[in-house]
Amino acid sequence: MAIEAGYVALAGPTASGKTAAALAIARARPVEIVSVDSALVYRGMDIGTAKPSAAERAEVPHHLIDIRDPREPYSAAAFVADARRLVGEIRARGRLPLLVGGTMLYFKALADGIDAMPAADPEVRQRLEAEAAAEGWPAMHARLAQVDAATAARLAPNDSQRIQRALEVWLTSGRPLSSFHAAQSQSGLPPLALFSLEPTERAWLHQRIAERFDAMLAAGFLDEVMALRARGDLDPDLPSMRSVGYRQAWEALDGAWPLAQLRERGIAATRQLAKRQITWLRSMPSRRVVPAEAPDAIARIVLQVGDIP
Repeated sequence: MAIEAGYVALAGPTASGKTAAALAIARARPVEIVSVDSALVYRGMDIGTAKPSAAERAEVPHHLIDIRDPREPYSAAAFVADARRLVGEIRARGRLPLLVGGTMLYFKALADGIDAMPAADPEVRQRLEAEAAAEGWPAMHARLAQVDAATAARLAPNDSQRIQRALEVWLTSGRPLSSFHAAQSQSGLPPLALFSLEPTERAWLHQRIAERFDAMLAAGFLDEVMALRARGDLDPDLPSMRSVGYRQAWEALDGAWPLAQLRERGIAATRQLAKRQITWLRSMPSRRVVPAEAPDAIARIVLQVGDIP
């Protein structure tokens, strides 16, 4: 096996305990952690993303965290390029690359390969925005379902950013977005093992999500969003600001609904994210599932990772 092909993946829905498991693995064998998270790449977005603390990042090397300004885009293709490079570099240092996160598209793109998708087309995007303003995003979602049922099935009817991009890809290339993501190419880099922390009890995960959102609010999450808004160069349509939690906080500060509803709406949005993540995971039959709420969940993963050469 080529050096660059040796990495372990640890996935799971939000609040399932991935960070604690990754740190436990790092204490058991020499690893470097590569973040697989579309929000952790952004600087200044620390509380709302549950970014690993300075102490945690000092304990073991972390990669692909704080590599973009919130104004800048970061795509699955960019992640694949960065991750392939890092896997090779980490292996060359004699350590095991441990890819950890909840952005399932990134895991799939790295393992299966991804075709180069069409670049953004401002004219097409503007036309889609105008049509959405007239018809509503649920109607645009229904239109997407007619040309790309696979992508539409994993998107919420109001997920404007992703619906718009999927329609844009279809209109500019004549191919559904799902065909790019599903393409098996020579650039695919499957993991040695994919571990998945998946709760068997929905109530357990919902409680964890609520507790974590409460902790974020107590830590100053709203102040963090206010500081981002105060920059003056960010807007709610940027991918960074559409991250779960940030989107709801921005809308509240815009007066779209009472600020007192932030907790309720943020928790509901996070639950929906977790549901989508679990759906993605279930489409990956090669994963090794560990019940997230099991008292020995972390010990099980550490033991199994220890058996990987």
